[in-house]
Amino acid sequence: MKKLGFGFMRLPILKEGDFTSIDMAQVCEMTDIFMSNGFCYFDTAYPYHGEKSEEAIREALVKRYPRDSFLLADKMPTIRVTGPQDYPVLFETQLQRCGVDYFDYYLFHNIWKKSYADTEKFGGFDFIAQKMKEGRIKHFGFSFHDEPELLDKVLTAHPEVEFVQLQLNYLDWKSPSVRSEECYNVARRHGKEIIVMEPNKGGSLIALPKEAEKLIKDYAPDSSPASWAMRFCASLEGVKLVLSGMSNISQLKDNISFMSDPVPLNAEEKKIIEGVRDIIEKNSAIGCTKCRYCTEDCPMDIPIPEYFSAFNTYRLTHNMGNAGMYYRRYANGRALASQCLKCGKCEAHCPQHLEIRRLLGECAELFESK
Repeated sequence: MKKLGFGFMRLPILKEGDFTSIDMAQVCEMTDIFMSNGFCYFDTAYPYHGEKSEEAIREALVKRYPRDSFLLADKMPTIRVTGPQDYPVLFETQLQRCGVDYFDYYLFHNIWKKSYADTEKFGGFDFIAQKMKEGRIKHFGFSFHDEPELLDKVLTAHPEVEFVQLQLNYLDWKSPSVRSEECYNVARRHGKEIIVMEPNKGGSLIALPKEAEKLIKDYAPDSSPASWAMRFCASLEGVKLVLSGMSNISQLKDNISFMSDPVPLNAEEKKIIEGVRDIIEKNSAIGCTKCRYCTEDCPMDIPIPEYFSAFNTYRLTHNMGNAGMYYRRYANGRALASQCLKCGKCEAHCPQHLEIRRLLGECAELFESK
């Protein structure tokens, strides 16, 4: 299996701000290009694109290709499980949405302290074991954004787990909050294969500061910033697959161009990557990856990722004209950053461990006091 996976998480949309308005014509074309180049792994999840991602996979992939020609991964939405009775209902819903009888890869979505405790209490691992016996799950793992100590605890308690999906990228590798390298080392110590998510940190490693992009272009003028980020991940020992949430055909073709046979970074390239990381950290903005987990339980329905995107535009360009325009566009008919109730539900779901309440306050101060 080639090392690039197609994540149905950041698909092209037809209407700005409406993430359910998936551009199915473009998604079908992207699926065809992906498959025709020998790639076959597709990843979705219950909440992606306002719960429309699984249906998009059914239309673009399942209805159009033989079942044995692709590998499909989906995830149990742990956030929605309130008791053991929910597992079969959610699982059957996902099979129906995707239009399949089984999943090749199935994960618990976002295992962290609370979701792990609930999963143990509700018999989640026993449910998965039963579905594997029935042949409705071929391979089992979980996605993870928490501390390496918890990862070690889960893998020690459940050696039956076959793989772990981790957030790995060169910016988070040494991060004291994400601790990517430490989580990677724990997974490898347990002998688990790794599927990489967020290799480009939600696009942050594609739209680089000009000074950082110059380092890459001076060394390899024809290489995209994305290629360096993806190759960093693909060359790590034990990495089975690198997922990419591609938003258009151009991104897809770029990924295919270097992920058909990814070349590991050499010593000089690794030094350049360190320099790029230093520049990014010096110009640090909000490390939001636009995963949208924070918006699921927001009582005010605040478009948090969009406000952070506008904030980052200002931090990186110091152009209030464009940044302010973006903020006003995102805020049209929606709650303002200043209307945050400070309930903290968003922070409980943030894989990046961002202080969202405080950061929304900074957004409000920047954009609403002008």
